[in-house]
Amino acid sequence: MINKVMQTEIKSIIQELDEESHLDGKNIVVTGCSGFLGSWLCDILVNSNAHVIGIDNFASGKAGNISHLQNNPNFEFHKQDVKEFYTNQQKIDLIFHLASRASPEEYMQQPIETLEANSFGLNNMLDIAHKHDSILVYFSTSEIYGDAKIFPTQENYWGNVNPVGPRSCYDEGKRFGEALCKAYSKQYDMDVRIIRIFNTYGPRIRFDGPYGRAIPRFISQALANEPITVFGDGSQTRSFCYVTDLIKGIILFALKKEARNQIANLGNNNEITVLELAKKIIQLLDSKSEIIFKDLPEDDPKRRLPDISKIEDLIGWHPKIKLDEGIMSTTKWIQENNRSD
Repeated sequence: MINKVMQTEIKSIIQELDEESHLDGKNIVVTGCSGFLGSWLCDILVNSNAHVIGIDNFASGKAGNISHLQNNPNFEFHKQDVKEFYTNQQKIDLIFHLASRASPEEYMQQPIETLEANSFGLNNMLDIAHKHDSILVYFSTSEIYGDAKIFPTQENYWGNVNPVGPRSCYDEGKRFGEALCKAYSKQYDMDVRIIRIFNTYGPRIRFDGPYGRAIPRFISQALANEPITVFGDGSQTRSFCYVTDLIKGIILFALKKEARNQIANLGNNNEITVLELAKKIIQLLDSKSEIIFKDLPEDDPKRRLPDISKIEDLIGWHPKIKLDEGIMSTTKWIQENNRSD
């Protein structure tokens, strides 16, 4: 699934990447390649003339996200569990490990598989990175901070996580994954980079069933003039980053020498309450939707606000896309792809 707006955005990202982000001819592995972020990453890399080895078992990704790449000579796809993947490539330059369920409702239904992707699956990819002397970028999450108590939240905050709660399969899975990355880095002198991603949205984010997160769910409901469902009283906050900003930051973080073995937050530092977000989407889409309130899920974080000064200093990155602009771009994509295939 790719439209003209996405094609333009992909070209723009490639043009903005500087000379230090040279990707031509590199062999790059992307686990979770058919997911929201993984498929965007593949598009940028393939169109930058890198050779991409994509791995996905479609546990939560969508085949349609990469269908347009299947006949591209720069793209090699393996329908496989990341725990079982191996490669005969003589050289792997870079590995992006994204494979994991990431939607709370869905990972709570599949807790074992979620934990395995961030333990056994990551362990397998770290072994491959060790063998090939590759850089590995681990896609961690703001969820490792749990219900944070310090804002803006810096990378040196240890977190406030319930280790046995309903979300622990994801939160603690990612925390273990970070520990495993640092262990490999220390024991084998490997370059392993950890990026902690905050709430991201944009074209290809799933809005159907348990995958529907706040922005795509609110947009879908507003377009149908259905009630917009806000959990709790809506006073909880999030900081939303548009996907093109995020992908650009990820690639720069992966390739800049200054980011070797670093851990960094990546997201937008503009905070908004969930209730304000719902009202904004109703206004932007001129919707007749009303707002209804449901019980707040257990252990749902009350606030999310990243300190992004470290990644600004490391790679000179800062988000550019305003929330209103990103919402309208996401709305157009949802309108064109209003199906659950």
